[in-house]
Amino acid sequence: MSSCASRIYGAEFTREEIEAASKSGRLLSMEIEFNSVCNFRCLYCYTANQQNPADELTPDEFRDAILQAKDLGARKIIILGGEPMLYPRIMEMIRFIRGEGMEMEMFTNGVNITADAARQLYENMVVVALKMNTFNEKVQDTLSGRNGAYKQIQEAFKNLKAAGYPRGVSLGASSVICRQNINELADMWVWLRDQDLTPYFEMITPQGSAKQNGALDVSSQEVHELFRTISRIDRERYGHQWDPQPPLVAGECRRHQFSCSLNSRGDIQPCVGVTIPLGNLRKQKLADIIRGSEVIEDLRNYKNMIKGPCGTCEKSDVCYGCRGAAYQRTGDYLASDPLCWKNADRQDSIVTLPVDASRVIPHQPPVRVVERLLDVKDLVSESELSVTKDMIFTGEDGTLDAASYPEIISQALAAEKGFKHLRNGRSSFEGALLGIKNLSVRGTAKVGDRLRVRVTKTARYGEFAILWGEVFRGAEVVAQGEIKVWHNK
Repeated sequence: MSSCASRIYGAEFTREEIEAASKSGRLLSMEIEFNSVCNFRCLYCYTANQQNPADELTPDEFRDAILQAKDLGARKIIILGGEPMLYPRIMEMIRFIRGEGMEMEMFTNGVNITADAARQLYENMVVVALKMNTFNEKVQDTLSGRNGAYKQIQEAFKNLKAAGYPRGVSLGASSVICRQNINELADMWVWLRDQDLTPYFEMITPQGSAKQNGALDVSSQEVHELFRTISRIDRERYGHQWDPQPPLVAGECRRHQFSCSLNSRGDIQPCVGVTIPLGNLRKQKLADIIRGSEVIEDLRNYKNMIKGPCGTCEKSDVCYGCRGAAYQRTGDYLASDPLCWKNADRQDSIVTLPVDASRVIPHQPPVRVVERLLDVKDLVSESELSVTKDMIFTGEDGTLDAASYPEIISQALAAEKGFKHLRNGRSSFEGALLGIKNLSVRGTAKVGDRLRVRVTKTARYGEFAILWGEVFRGAEVVAQGEIKVWHNK
């Protein structure tokens, strides 16, 4: 009996290769969105709206991005969309990637895959994952948001088979698990396996259009039963052994250890589910983005950073759930996966943003002034507080003392750090304010004002960091300045 995992997101690389890439800040693959245009309006799409193609990267910029990824060790490019076959220069890009000796995998709805296009894809050894969710024409058209979608997919499938797929080059079906198709997916799995096709079955990430279409939803227990059924089929019928875990059937999503996502406008993200911009290739080099990103650092250190039940799960060495589902549902890319069936009865132990500051910083009233941590992005966080008359920094006239702003900014950072280290309901974070530079008080805050605090890390040196802090009342900047802090790691 063999061990089997789908080729999605990491199974083609050894654990040793993945660990080496993770530790050294390198890549093994990169996902690229060449364009945002699509002829489908899928109910489950991870984007909500079609983007404006006017600000998309030029072909030269895309080529440079691919070379930067290759320099970081990437051996594979995964082509996403939009719909990549609507990108006017897609074949030119495919030939360029092949010329660099890199592997390719493309997710497509089949548009423009004529007999000639299928032949070119096959000759360039592009692994194709065709978006095929069902055997039912009406259901496929409904899920795709377009009449004729089923016929288009079937025509593309016929042309790809005629071109030679899957002999020598893998061909598969990319299917989401939803209410409309869950009862036929086991049969579809058998149909694909019997033809030597690769099934790419995946749980829906609750973002974009999927957030607006609750009719797609299935319970975590129904999803678990589907995974178990397919696992039994694969074991008994095909001799493949694997343990069910979200979000991929017969696969493991380990992409954050060795990959990243580039959208058509040049933004780098951890993946299409963790929609946190880490930097833009028009402003920074890819290596600087990857190695300077705190989000990437946290995700690659997931064994010490994932919170809640996922952090203590017996499978935590090989699974960290879906980071996209965690981020989209909780606002926290380090939260436990709320869609995992193991967490169905543990939702109360999964902390979501915003979070009360009393849970994440050691300060007690009246010293504690920051009330809530609102948001955490890459090197940036936002918190809030209200000015009250009983605060130790409030004068007799009801105004906030200017000396309070460094403390407010440092408490906002403490809230972010404490939240990241919130494991088993407690935070182990410790820190101290070391210095203040160029503090500018530009306005007056008084009792009753609601203030928002933004903290941006401008430099990090081990356990020391330099921050740029800003305190806002509405759109007005009340105070801003640079502070230096120490925090334990």
